[in-house]
Amino acid sequence: MIGRLLLFIILLNGVFLQAQEGTVLNIEIQGAKRTKTSFLKKLIALKPGMVLDSVLLEQDIARLQRLPSVSHAYYQVFSSEANEHNVFYNVEENFTLIPFANLFSSSNDAFAFRVGLQEFNFLGRDINIGGFYQYDVFNSFGVAVRAPHLFSRTTGLSFSYNDFTTQEPVFFDGTTADYRYNNRGFEVMGLHEFNFKNRIEFGGSLFTEDYRYISGATNANVPRALKVDKHLFKLIYNYENIKYYFYFLDGFRSTLNFQYVGSTNENLPEFLIAFNDFVYFKRVGDKGNWANRLRVGLASNVNTPFAPFTVDNNLNIRGVGNTIDRGTGAIVFNTEYRHTLIEKNWFVLQSNIFVDGGSWRNPGGGFSDFSDKQNIRIYPGIGLRFMHKRIFNAIFRIDYGYGITKDASRGLVFGIGQYF
Repeated sequence: MIGRLLLFIILLNGVFLQAQEGTVLNIEIQGAKRTKTSFLKKLIALKPGMVLDSVLLEQDIARLQRLPSVSHAYYQVFSSEANEHNVFYNVEENFTLIPFANLFSSSNDAFAFRVGLQEFNFLGRDINIGGFYQYDVFNSFGVAVRAPHLFSRTTGLSFSYNDFTTQEPVFFDGTTADYRYNNRGFEVMGLHEFNFKNRIEFGGSLFTEDYRYISGATNANVPRALKVDKHLFKLIYNYENIKYYFYFLDGFRSTLNFQYVGSTNENLPEFLIAFNDFVYFKRVGDKGNWANRLRVGLASNVNTPFAPFTVDNNLNIRGVGNTIDRGTGAIVFNTEYRHTLIEKNWFVLQSNIFVDGGSWRNPGGGFSDFSDKQNIRIYPGIGLRFMHKRIFNAIFRIDYGYGITKDASRGLVFGIGQYF
């Protein structure tokens, strides 16, 4: 009896190994209409003539689902008696030519907006090209092109030009002044993917910062007009292990952003800045998604009213207001539970319960600033998401944050896309 059992196990292993040694005869892409099938075949790792590998199949599907042009993907394998396999990758495409509009309040509580147009799949090759116009007390515009697979399956390039003007509050001596701030320049970045989970961006920019005093407090040591030519070197390292299922996410991502900013004026001195975003998503049942983001950042601790880290509605803490403070260090944590209330074919209504919190290091201050009650802000809140499943990033969000720490505010925050 034992001998027969051993013989059966040996034969079973032999059959299994033989199946694993079966080769891929052909690979076909189905469902792609706007995306070039030749481009998709270049992206996938499995090739004709290779041994059929379930790990590569799953990895290819995950890679396809990351593309803005793909809302969902799955594979099918058809095997012959000769142990050869025909593999079909089936994709469901997103609509990728997206106009967008964002409404918000400016730093002086006036009406502000941003409108633009983006094509996330230009030429059917995952090229992102777009532009925007913004009115936020002053006029701004920008254009950008991002082609992550321009030179090869793993190497590409991005370029952007911005002429960005806003009214910015500047904080010093316990008082505030408003400045007209303009940032004009271009950036070029090289993009490279080491493997499925790890990729890097490296490049730089040349730009000019222009501060002009409008109103508020003054100080002899704080210039009323300042125009400085700058240069920047930037390194971004991204690790991602996230599974995508339509708008649901599950997994972990870490993004490190390191920059050196050189300057030609001591009033806006050169500095280093680095911050890391740790993001974790967890599926909860069929309708829930728990999302978390932790940002830890430090910059050169220069005692300047123009510090790089800001406390802002649209960036880190919902309900806090528009650029209410600045610092040379930041620790920010966002956690939220997203729950699908309605899902009808293409439309999704999602609720959101969140808590945003954080603390900052004052310019020229010490690490003890992070535990100072004056710098800690905690804002719980609720929100809604109106989503289109077949249009990439077509998510209109509205959140209401209510501060529970000292001298807190409250308010609505609107936007396009998930907050993080």
